[in-house]
Amino acid sequence: MMYLFILLLIIAKRLLFLIIFSPLIFIYFKKKKDSTPKDGKHGNDRNNTLKKKIIRYYSGFVRYYLLQTSLFPSHHIRNMIYKKICIMNISPKSVIYYGAEIREPYNITIGTGSIIGDKAILDGRNKIIIGNNVNLSSNVQIWTEQHDHRDPEFRCSPNKKPVIIKDRVWIGPNSIILHSVTIGEGAVIAAGSIVTKDVAPYTIVAGIPAQKINHRNTNLHYSFTGEYIPFL
Repeated sequence: MMYLFILLLIIAKRLLFLIIFSPLIFIYFKKKKDSTPKDGKHGNDRNNTLKKKIIRYYSGFVRYYLLQTSLFPSHHIRNMIYKKICIMNISPKSVIYYGAEIREPYNITIGTGSIIGDKAILDGRNKIIIGNNVNLSSNVQIWTEQHDHRDPEFRCSPNKKPVIIKDRVWIGPNSIILHSVTIGEGAVIAAGSIVTKDVAPYTIVAGIPAQKINHRNTNLHYSFTGEYIPFL
């Protein structure tokens, strides 16, 4: 009984934290969604003004808030926060498991019935569009930004495109998807692969960098129901 009380107390404290700071988080993402991104916004700026310090701490707190959200043991509450507070476009029956790191959620779209595995990283800085009935396994990473090693200021490379993942794609655990990649419908990314270029529909790829190794059946009919493991 004592352990149950302690567990409920911890959950209640985290929920209270999420509720109290939700207006601050909403304002942050609403302003970012409504603003027009500027080239070089992620570059190093040597002008260390008070305003920039405040923005840095504010953005760091937002990341902390998202971390606390990802660890809350309720799919319903997590999804509600992602949709209503973080302005993330989540369709019905989609599932986001615990510990997923969401960056710039207002730039991320998740289709109906899609599953985001535990401890995944979704970097929405240049947009991620995930179709219907997509399965991202544990520890999948999707990166839409990348620093340019040739740039004297080590800024992010310009002119990158969104990552687009079409319907019924299956991405195996520990795989990494890099910026500007489109993964065609029904494709399979084998575990531990690094995808650096587009993947054709119904193609199975593997390796570093990922290369075609086989074809997948094109007669796919399955649809995920939205069922999930409770608490996780």
